[in-house]
Amino acid sequence: MILALSTSSHDNARFQVEHELDDGSRLVWELLDEEPADALAAGEVELAGAWVARLDRVDFPPGGVAYRHVHPGPGVRYLLHGELTIDRGDGDAHTQRGGQAWFEGADDPVLATASTAEDTAFVRMLLLPAEWSGKRTIRYVDPADEDKPRLQRATLLSEEPLAL
Repeated sequence: MILALSTSSHDNARFQVEHELDDGSRLVWELLDEEPADALAAGEVELAGAWVARLDRVDFPPGGVAYRHVHPGPGVRYLLHGELTIDRGDGDAHTQRGGQAWFEGADDPVLATASTAEDTAFVRMLLLPAEWSGKRTIRYVDPADEDKPRLQRATLLSEEPLAL
């Protein structure tokens, strides 16, 4: 199955969540059998058992850092504004800019560093095993990072069980 983000709906979606942006345009996260040609970002996912779909928003002040961390489920992110450098630890860091999207798999370790010049924010759809419903999902790779100040702020927008 494919978790895809686009700006339009598809008739063959098994699950769909929409989010309206400030400019009135919309983002559509869907679970599909194949990747649509108009996907902004997509990734393959295997789902068995009970899952939830969580839509949230993460805001960073200038220079904010989400230390190397993982989440228990895959997801597609869309940068609303600012810049966010994603370092997967493989020597190939990428800087995302407003309007760009990317996929992160379950338990993919990433270090996210926001622009030092402006606020940065993204929205994401995470697919989570049901036991994570209502719980904080960020888990730091280095336990010492757990005690460092967290400048980023996550806001839950919706969380729904998946009926597949």
